[in-house]
Amino acid sequence: MNWILLIIGGLFEVGFATCLGKAKESTGTTSTLWLGGFLVCLTISMVLLYKATQTLPIGTAYAVWTGIGAVGTVLVGIFVFKEPADFWRIFFITTLISSIIGLKFVSSH
Repeated sequence: MNWILLIIGGLFEVGFATCLGKAKESTGTTSTLWLGGFLVCLTISMVLLYKATQTLPIGTAYAVWTGIGAVGTVLVGIFVFKEPADFWRIFFITTLISSIIGLKFVSSH
């Protein structure tokens, strides 16, 4: 169950990074709403990370949480913000995904 909480927390990390990007692109009330979304996603993400670390090792949980956030944020950058998707970016994202999966398999929980 805590692995599921950790994955969901990582997805909310992608949400807060995405909200930051959208807030940067907008102005006025729209920017304020995106910043509100950032705070909501940040809070949920941190609470879920905290819950997951109650039974998972902190080093593994934090690495997986940030890895999910990093991979998801790069993918959102590519598909939403039209950032480049060159060979090396995809290659290193793939190695990061492999590392996250590897951490899950070698974790004792």
